[in-house]
Amino acid sequence: MSSIITGEAVVLELRPASFAARALGLFLDVLFNGVLLAAVLIGLSAAGEDLDEAAMRALVLVGVVFCLVIVPVGLETLSRGLSLGKLAVGLRVVRDDGGAIRFRHALIRGLAGFLEVYLTFGGLALAVALFNDKSRRLGDLMAGTYAVRTRIAAEPPVPVAVPPYLRAWAQTADIGRIPDGTARRASRFIRQAGRMAPLSRAGMAASIATELAAHVAPAPPPGTGPDDYLAAVVSERRNREFARLSAQRRRNTEVGDRLQRLPFSS
Repeated sequence: MSSIITGEAVVLELRPASFAARALGLFLDVLFNGVLLAAVLIGLSAAGEDLDEAAMRALVLVGVVFCLVIVPVGLETLSRGLSLGKLAVGLRVVRDDGGAIRFRHALIRGLAGFLEVYLTFGGLALAVALFNDKSRRLGDLMAGTYAVRTRIAAEPPVPVAVPPYLRAWAQTADIGRIPDGTARRASRFIRQAGRMAPLSRAGMAASIATELAAHVAPAPPPGTGPDDYLAAVVSERRNREFARLSAQRRRNTEVGDRLQRLPFSS
């Protein structure tokens, strides 16, 4: 998994596609383009009986370029990184910074793909993809793109509650000064703690708890462990945020009802 920080300081976690998934998607794309090309050539042969050999060759060349370059480039541009093969296996092409690709990215990929996929029967694309960490083919390296997985199993929610012996402290503690970044790290740790090694979990819990303690007052009761402290702070912060949003929604509803009762003159 690769993490990308956007300009708004939002962390995006993207899962690069595996080599097998990319190979399957490429095979499906080639199969679709091949069927399309065969249909075009059959149509040309049926409609071009009266054309001379030079004109027929020109039309065949146009048909090849249309099916193997223009159609893939157009699909990726309009769908922002999708193709029929990628859609089938759950992949999408994105820029190196995680953003959606544009026409120039799709064009570079399409032109390079004609060389590495069709002229070398996919050998060059597969060889290049085998020797880089994100299974990128030559077109991706030239365009600054790579494929990511779009079908990721949702993580089951981890129940978080304030430990009973900390409820009285949590209800009166000042936690409004916690930075959003620190709160996100604490929440992410709680979700992933069950999959961590005990030693790593204890060290990270102590580190995040120390970071939170600089923004929380008063200190928790003596003997409070880092795991319980994090659970109490994250849970209480969530509960207060939910209560605030619920109150805001009620106020908005009341204001809307009052506005609807006001007399309006035409």
